[in-house]
Amino acid sequence: MEEGRQLNTWEGYVNWRNRPALRDRHGGMLAASFVLVVEILENLAFLANASNLVMYLSKFMHYSPSSSANIVTNFMGTAFLLALLGGFLSDAFFTTYRLYLTSAAIEFVGLLILTVQAHIPSLKPSIYASASTEIPFEKVDGHKEAVLFTGLYLVALGVGGIKGSLPPHGAEQFDDTNTQGRKQRSSFFNYFVFCLSCGGLIAVTFVVWIEDNRGWQWGFGVATAAILTSIPVFLLGSPIYRTKIPAGSPITTMFKVLVAAIYNNCKSKNPSNTVMGMETSPSSYGTETGEEESDTKVKVPSQTLTEDLKFLNKAITAKPASLMLQCTVKEVEEVKIVLRIIPVFMCTIMLNCCLAQLSTFSIQQAATMNTKIGSLKVPPASLPVFPVVFVMIIAPTYNHVIIPFARKVTKTEMGITHLQRIGTGLILSIIAMAVAALVEIKRKKVAVELGLLDSAEPLPITFLWIALQYLFLGSADLFTLAGMMEFFFTEAPTSMRSLATSLSWASLSMGYYFSSVLTSIVNNITGIFRHTPWLSGSNLNHYHLERFFWLMCLLSGLNFFHYLFWANRYKYRT
Repeated sequence: MEEGRQLNTWEGYVNWRNRPALRDRHGGMLAASFVLVVEILENLAFLANASNLVMYLSKFMHYSPSSSANIVTNFMGTAFLLALLGGFLSDAFFTTYRLYLTSAAIEFVGLLILTVQAHIPSLKPSIYASASTEIPFEKVDGHKEAVLFTGLYLVALGVGGIKGSLPPHGAEQFDDTNTQGRKQRSSFFNYFVFCLSCGGLIAVTFVVWIEDNRGWQWGFGVATAAILTSIPVFLLGSPIYRTKIPAGSPITTMFKVLVAAIYNNCKSKNPSNTVMGMETSPSSYGTETGEEESDTKVKVPSQTLTEDLKFLNKAITAKPASLMLQCTVKEVEEVKIVLRIIPVFMCTIMLNCCLAQLSTFSIQQAATMNTKIGSLKVPPASLPVFPVVFVMIIAPTYNHVIIPFARKVTKTEMGITHLQRIGTGLILSIIAMAVAALVEIKRKKVAVELGLLDSAEPLPITFLWIALQYLFLGSADLFTLAGMMEFFFTEAPTSMRSLATSLSWASLSMGYYFSSVLTSIVNNITGIFRHTPWLSGSNLNHYHLERFFWLMCLLSGLNFFHYLFWANRYKYRT
């Protein structure tokens, strides 16, 4: 009877009450569907403000265009970087279930603060500065600025926790020991990006319209209501969720292996420190290999060290210098896996630097153009509707048409590999930056020919030209983000899957930070050789955005060749 009960449970997983998860009751596509609905609400709350925040900061908080762009990229970068913290806490101490609920509550508080500030005039800067100053607007400062940044970075902290816990929580619902479960998990990641886009579509249309026509307090209010609603929706799935039991800090294990390998390599001339491979006593790792053997998906050798990254093999010795540095073959091989996926992660940062332009300079470009479609005036911050709609069309097509066709042609389970998806996204980002440069040249040509360089009036050129770069970058995001999440989740050791999945968001974060750094470097260098830097001032018509976009195109091309170098050498572990 006891044996039958054990066969009916998911080993290493519990339900929301911390009891063993049952195979016939917990997990599966139904459980993951709650996660997908929650993602719509969560991304609506986050993107509603992020997509239009640059306009809020410049028009209502009176920051310059470049300062507004940097604040937005730093905010977005921090939010996505904190996903690493969320992933680490999910793997090491909390469950993904509990971490999502905590993070959603934190984001709710941050959005509530921003809503209150947008509603109360005394918490915003005055429309006009004092008569004694030459500055036409009073810039936000003091306690008003403190309220603004407190709200923004509480939102960033909450978003980081959600991004680090929600995708792996959904992916954990599938049985990766059989083909059907792995295919369903692959579909989950595709539909996760689809739902992310659904939330984005509502954000950049309905919520942005509210912000521009009814006031920012209403826009922040809708976002606050959305994240609050996501909590009971998430709780509805509690009876059927299965949650991975935290396995302790994976970072501690990584440091232990690295320190042991470095120490033993330095002492390698001493015969007493010779490396042991298969001869290593099974007792030194037997307690861990049993856990690994229970997961037939993972193919890490339990008793044999691989030849890749051979210097790490010396972490295993007959007589370790300290019991704290005693490593198992499983631990060494897991660290090798992490080190092999890091170069792939690094190569995606440049693509996300390109994506950062969607929420900064591209919106400011559109604001200088004719944003009417017939009699309908479209807010510039609604421009992302084009890539969002395209993603919503291509994601189901990819999942139900392209992937089944690729599986038949290649006769493989994946059809299109994760690295091929990421590579496709990198190519599309190069095209997007070239298109962005050409469109900016056209926009400025119109301004020069009509003598409107110094005019605040919209240029007689449709903003739909900007939609072209959104289309290519949106497609790049679909291929890369879904590919990265599935790649990192599938390839990473079981004990650090949440942390590894968070690398997808960390790549976005570093892309946003790199965008800010690149803007500063470009301004500093061009300011030395020219009287005016490329990206400085309050008038976008005097910027040299086309040169900046050509630079991004060149850097993206070099990055793609760097990616090919690592992708061609990567060996899948499954």
